[in-house]
Amino acid sequence: MEKNKRAVVVFSGGQDSTTCLFWALKKFKHVELVTFDYDQRHKEEITVAKEIAEEQGLRHHILDMALLNQLAPNALTRESIDVTHGENGDLPSTFVPGRNLLFLSFAAILAKQIDARHIITGVCETDFSGYPDCRGIFVKSLNVTLNLSMDNDFVLHTPLMWLDKAETWKLAEELGAFDYIREKTLTCYNGIRGSGCGECPSCELRQKGLEKYIRLRSEGEM
Repeated sequence: MEKNKRAVVVFSGGQDSTTCLFWALKKFKHVELVTFDYDQRHKEEITVAKEIAEEQGLRHHILDMALLNQLAPNALTRESIDVTHGENGDLPSTFVPGRNLLFLSFAAILAKQIDARHIITGVCETDFSGYPDCRGIFVKSLNVTLNLSMDNDFVLHTPLMWLDKAETWKLAEELGAFDYIREKTLTCYNGIRGSGCGECPSCELRQKGLEKYIRLRSEGEM
């Protein structure tokens, strides 16, 4: 199989990474998933990722990243820290410093081992929460660094980078995965599948995007 037809998806089992998974399945002949266990607040995330991987019949790598938990106390690694929006220019309490830097770096190391050129991640600058490692400029910079560090020609793909949540739902429908993603993914910071708790920032963003998409679709604008 040609090297440029193999891909690795950085996969959490959430709406965005699952949309990216179905996008990758349309683009590449061979797709594998990588999930990172950093002792995150809800182990349900790992369970959901495993279940989706099994249902799609895909090889699934789960890598131990517990060191990240030790280095970066925040709302996603400590139940004692509340989930809050950033205020006055501060980052949200859910920001994990270095997470995407480490995740994409280790995904590239894995990709090299399985002879895959393409790495897909669901980061998004349009609807991001102020995370600096979700910006397009960061991904482009890291892509260059990874290629220099391993003398390779990786391509980091960000299918959602310039989409808002309504457009992400539209993409899911175009990929034939709308209901699957709506029902089976875990986006909620409180560890509830599907529509989630309806109260945390992640659920609010997801639901607003869904409602906007359904409204625009019914009006013929999407």
